Amino acid sequence: MYTIKTLNAISPVGLAKLNNKQFDVAVDTDTPDGILVRSADMLNTAFNDNLLAIARAGAGVNNIPLDRCSEQGIVVFNTPGANANAVAELVIGMLIAGSRNVAVAAQWCQGLVGDPAMAKTVEKGKKQFVGNEIKGKTLGVIGLGAIGRETAKICQGVGMKIAGYDPFMSQEKIEALGAEYYADYKELIKNADIVTVHVPLTDQTRNMIGAAELATMKKTALVINCSRGGIVNEEALCEALRAGTIAGAGTDVFCNEPPKPDDPLLNTPNLIVSPHSAAQTREAVIKMATMCVDGCLAVIRGEKWPFVADKKVYDHPRWAGK
Repeated sequence: MYTIKTLNAISPVGLAKLNNKQFDVAVDTDTPDGILVRSADMLNTAFNDNLLAIARAGAGVNNIPLDRCSEQGIVVFNTPGANANAVAELVIGMLIAGSRNVAVAAQWCQGLVGDPAMAKTVEKGKKQFVGNEIKGKTLGVIGLGAIGRETAKICQGVGMKIAGYDPFMSQEKIEALGAEYYADYKELIKNADIVTVHVPLTDQTRNMIGAAELATMKKTALVINCSRGGIVNEEALCEALRAGTIAGAGTDVFCNEPPKPDDPLLNTPNLIVSPHSAAQTREAVIKMATMCVDGCLAVIRGEKWPFVADKKVYDHPRWAGK
């Protein structure tokens, strides 16, 4: 009997693939053979000797101590592509909402309750919400993994131009996507009308868009971060919005520290905030859970899983000869 521990809610559709005669799914066990996790912080977690795999339902594994896991022979993997469409669709939603001032317009309309002259108020007030069309505008995509590519594809379909930056992709591969190639993301954000980031949080990407970068952008530009908190410097972003340095922004993520009750992200004008819900579609949740379970089953069978986050793990004696 193998024990699988869940640190966050995992779709029962995926968990149903675990035969209850061979697997016990638990929340509070101290000796799991596999762990299924989403956003729980595992960086300081101690791991038992029999732990074989940690499966992260989502993109990125920055909440898991990769080096320590590899040293112990624990296979860590995520679910690349499983939530790509879900995240891309939220990016598009924020992109359109920001371009057309949807959030502030909706809030303004809620204040019309009881207005006896509502028709006249609406006719007079709508002018303050004039926005921009996205057709013909340039979307700068920083990070062209599964989510970045899907976002670019959808935006091309509505007539947007794409500019792309990814240090792990060649110019030829980026141009093959129909995107203009940029070797320097700082040059990309100077020229883009809308910038969206899709990179993991690392020492290299932390605060990669800060006050200096925001200052170079068009005053009509939008910045969207549905990737990780900390990639766009939140304090600098709020200051840029209040100063009119850029026109608007959308964020689905907060910095790694728990937000304070007076976090500026929650009360900055022209900023659309969602609660890290980009991957929260019924379809994506099922895909991620299923992929996690399939990976755990493969690892338990002694097979090498293709989406491993750190290939050094297979140098561990546990995997010798496999």
